Amino acid sequence: MSKSASTSRQRFERYRTELASRPIGARPKDTIGVQAASARTRSFGQLVRAYFQLLRTERKTLVLCFSTLALSTLMGLAPPASVKIAIDSVFGSAPAPRWLLDAGAWFVEGALSPPQLLAVLAGITLAVVMSKVAVGLIGRHRATQLAKRLQIRVRHAAFERAIRLPLPRVQQLRAGGVASLLREDAGAAGELVFGLLYNPFRAAVQLLGCVTILAYTDWRLLVGALLLLPMVWYSHRTWIGRIRPIYRDLKKIRDETDGHAAESFGGIRIVRGFARETAEGNRFVRNTGLQARTEMFVWWWSRGIEISWELFVPIATVALLWYGGTQVVAGVLTAGDLVMFLTYVTMLLGPLEVLANTATNLQTQLASLDRTLDLLEEPEELHGARGSLPIRRELVRGEVQFDRVSFSYPNSERRVLSEISFQAQKGSVVALVGPSGAGKTTLTNLVARFYDPLEGSISLDGVCLRDLRLEEFRSLLGIVEQDVFLFDGSLAENIAYARPNATMQEVKEAARVARADIFIERCEQGYATRIGERGVRLSGGERQRLALARAVLADPRILILDEATSSLDTESERFIQSALRDIFPGRTSFVIAHRLSTIQEADLILVLDEGRIVERGTHAELMSSSGQYAKMVLLQTEPIRVKASV
Repeated sequence: MSKSASTSRQRFERYRTELASRPIGARPKDTIGVQAASARTRSFGQLVRAYFQLLRTERKTLVLCFSTLALSTLMGLAPPASVKIAIDSVFGSAPAPRWLLDAGAWFVEGALSPPQLLAVLAGITLAVVMSKVAVGLIGRHRATQLAKRLQIRVRHAAFERAIRLPLPRVQQLRAGGVASLLREDAGAAGELVFGLLYNPFRAAVQLLGCVTILAYTDWRLLVGALLLLPMVWYSHRTWIGRIRPIYRDLKKIRDETDGHAAESFGGIRIVRGFARETAEGNRFVRNTGLQARTEMFVWWWSRGIEISWELFVPIATVALLWYGGTQVVAGVLTAGDLVMFLTYVTMLLGPLEVLANTATNLQTQLASLDRTLDLLEEPEELHGARGSLPIRRELVRGEVQFDRVSFSYPNSERRVLSEISFQAQKGSVVALVGPSGAGKTTLTNLVARFYDPLEGSISLDGVCLRDLRLEEFRSLLGIVEQDVFLFDGSLAENIAYARPNATMQEVKEAARVARADIFIERCEQGYATRIGERGVRLSGGERQRLALARAVLADPRILILDEATSSLDTESERFIQSALRDIFPGRTSFVIAHRLSTIQEADLILVLDEGRIVERGTHAELMSSSGQYAKMVLLQTEPIRVKASV
């Protein structure tokens, strides 16, 4: 049984075996059916430093957030002290604090009665609590704004990097994985404002405040409080190294599951055509089963520390109650001291529990940050060779020259192109023909500079493509492929994709040149008609004409047509050929075609075989030479003779 067909239990057992043998901090292997070749594992300190680098432009906001948070948290420590004063000085016989009597003198002349003293104390406590809420709300609001700004910025940076990755890397990414990376992983940077900074800082301030008050009340209580800190450190060190790698693996499993689902529905015609609905459903169940098992596995690891704290907090509370009670009986503490002491102990254990739980919940967000940093550190397409020479579009003639160009794809030693040399004159049509795998599409990929040649050079108007600014050079291109990609928008929006600022008149003119206006005018809403995802509401010929209109509106100097008519019916092909006669003039065009009847008027025909140019010339020249091209034409034009059986 193959790995992909293994049950979720078998895959999970393999994963647990690999995880148990994996050193903490080591790179995960691809044992769960997901790609992990580029995975990195950063330490907690490295992640924190990287995160503060992302926040370097938000320093003033951070200072304001932390200042208001510290002030509001310290204000929150006032109510227990008020309860102590009420018990000892209002209900008991202990003298009231001087500051309380001075405050009461503003409202009442003479000595304060117990009810009056209680009213003043309650008023002061209420004012402090209301101030705490107001100050805390201001800080929380600014922290939320900061989180959203950071979220948008990191998502934008992640998208900008992902869309500029080298083509082989982009092709490795699953559709669901990309969406998860941009939405969840990059979005986790905003959540970390609270998970890594805001909530832990509030817990730390409350912890320090409680420890200070307990030390002032009884130094022995301070010793007891400090004994809790090693447990926090131990739990953090014990769990942090194991939980975050599991969360990383879990996110990869989710990406695989999402990618499979997107793949199944994207190819729904194939799935149904081969009656594979049940098989795809079973595959989805196996993936989600593995995901559920891994989620339960990490749940047990995460819950372990929480269970420890749920047991520890009540035990610690009972022990401290016993100690405080003995001090009251001995006359060392008052009843108010005991109540205040127990309240602050509860408030002390709360931050400790928050810090401990944060250490586990934080792992999801840190794993997401880790993956986002992986993406941001990946090299861009043609990194270090994007060119610097500016291009003046109106001066571009469009002469393209290949000089002894050889090429092989990354991580492959097989030469796809070898010693390719030719020159495409300004405004000429160069046709590329040959058997599948001969290197035709690869050659046009080099023209578009999706890749750089390993040997030789490609130049535009005598200037090497490596020296020209990549984005400006790409703006000179128009590309129409056999598998047309359209966006889920209106017909007009798809035509204007390359020029969003184009007028409606320009859009209509491009549609007319591409012969797309014929079917657009039949649509009920005309150019405002929505075409669905990838243009599912259009026929193949309509999609091709729409793609041609998009290329026409871009007004390219170099036009690339990759099998643009190979899968069309006769009528649609006639429309496309008619449109091309109007589109080709004034542009240098590269046409890949298997239907050789469509390229007879080309200025130059290159016949490729096994990555080499084996013939070149016009249609008439190649037909007269009776070479490989002539044989291909004869194969397509001669009728197929079937021997009758008797």
